[in-house]
Amino acid sequence: MTPSKELAEKRRFIIKLGKALHKFGTPAYRLEAHLLNVATFLDLKGCFIITPTALTFVISEGADQPEYTHVVRVTPGELDLGSLARTDELVDELSSGQRTLSESLERLDEIANKPNPYGQVLTFLAFGASSGAFAMLMSTSWNDVFWSGLLGLVVYLFVFWSERSKRVTDMLEPISALTVALLASAITLIDPSINIPLVILSSIIAFIPGLALTLGLSELAARNLMAGTARIMDALMSLFKLYFGGVLGLALGKLMWGEVAFVEPTSTPVWTAWVAVTILTFSLVILFKARKKDAPWGIISGYIAYGASVWGSLYLGIALGAFVGAFALGLYSNLFSRLMNLPSSVVKLLGLVVLVPGSKVYIGLNSAVSGQNILNSSDIGSQAFLIFMSLVAGLIFSNVILPPRKTL
Repeated sequence: MTPSKELAEKRRFIIKLGKALHKFGTPAYRLEAHLLNVATFLDLKGCFIITPTALTFVISEGADQPEYTHVVRVTPGELDLGSLARTDELVDELSSGQRTLSESLERLDEIANKPNPYGQVLTFLAFGASSGAFAMLMSTSWNDVFWSGLLGLVVYLFVFWSERSKRVTDMLEPISALTVALLASAITLIDPSINIPLVILSSIIAFIPGLALTLGLSELAARNLMAGTARIMDALMSLFKLYFGGVLGLALGKLMWGEVAFVEPTSTPVWTAWVAVTILTFSLVILFKARKKDAPWGIISGYIAYGASVWGSLYLGIALGAFVGAFALGLYSNLFSRLMNLPSSVVKLLGLVVLVPGSKVYIGLNSAVSGQNILNSSDIGSQAFLIFMSLVAGLIFSNVILPPRKTL
């Protein structure tokens, strides 16, 4: 291969790798660091600017050599932990000489085009299970858990439809929230004991951008200002669309069905929270498309994150308890990265979802607009903000004490 062809192939690999990792939901600051490492291994100089909607690659053979610039418009990526792990293994195989650049380029295409390993049926069930598990985690009633799980299945029907219709994709969040709110209002006619706002929140929990807000704050903490700001604003807009759909659905439901007097139900026992964490992490393994061999480690991360946060909240309060949970999760995921030679994100993100307070932001928004509390909690907005910052700080502290082996 001539030098010019070899250089072109190296550039193609870096660009395709960046696009793939962005598509799989890699945060900007981690992706930039990873691409710099790959460029260094390939004896290239690189500068990369990653945002949720645009990728910029500047690549050259040296400081005094001509620079090649590639700018591409992209859509925000969705988490695919299985593909993320496979791509990381591919880079390791390339660096160890097990694959050539040509083979690596072909393998990247295979990974990007790999179908959902769990199929539509399991994903459908995972949507319902995650909604029911979240309601259970909120210590609500069994009635709320049942109806939340059922309406979570309805939400997936819209997700399935959006994969085949661009128009539905553009209005996925508000139309899902509107439909769920309308149905929840109708359910009160046969079951007046449900907490309607909480059932709505649990049903659309897959859309609540708590993880995106946390990642955005992490990017800001890493001084990646453009990517962090863009991710946070995108998450807030998703939250507003969900809330608007929910409010509109409740208003239409009130007009169509009227209001039913609320009947106070019996709350679920405290021990069911651990059952909820188990169901939630199993569901997240499917929704985030984690590999089956990595799934047990991801499920353990959910237990560690939740258990450490509960223990920490006993001594430091709920908000700082999240710091303890994130710190323990960060240590565990970094240890996993060192032992298994895989990105810490493969297990960290599964545990982080158990901790993120995106639901509290939604609850605070409801309290501010309607004056009604979904849960008996005061100062929910400031508490949510403190929890977010505690999560970011916990992850930063864990990275200082036990650095991850991988940049991803």
